[in-house]
Amino acid sequence: MKLILTQEVSGLGGPGDVVEVKDGYGRNYLMPRGAAIRWTRGGEKQITSIRRGREVREVRDTSLAGGIKRELESLSVKIPVRAGGGGRLFGAVTVADIVEAVSKAGGPQVDKRRIEIGQPIKTVGAHTVTVRLHPDVTAAVPVEVVPA
Repeated sequence: MKLILTQEVSGLGGPGDVVEVKDGYGRNYLMPRGAAIRWTRGGEKQITSIRRGREVREVRDTSLAGGIKRELESLSVKIPVRAGGGGRLFGAVTVADIVEAVSKAGGPQVDKRRIEIGQPIKTVGAHTVTVRLHPDVTAAVPVEVVPA
């Protein structure tokens, strides 16, 4: 199945890339989540607009990405959330919560589509979140979830 990616997919590509994937992966995972659309001849026109939007958001060179990485990794990011007994959260910490906490901590503006959370954060304590700044540069941001 030939698809056009509309957002970054780890291990597959970025917005505007045309990829060939297995039918089930495209139909059951990528398309329902809005990460891809079916490739058509008319869809080729959409690729240019998707790529233009991608270029605006993307960090262009690795030296700039390295500077942002050092800035992010040196931050002390704390996220206050409602928690019950035993440190379990009511819900989970979302990517939007992380973006807001990074900006409150004085960090650079981070695109929420660049943040990767391995497992959902559902407990109080120290966690590490990965931010893809550039295809070659990723930052490991320490995040501390504290009860509100």
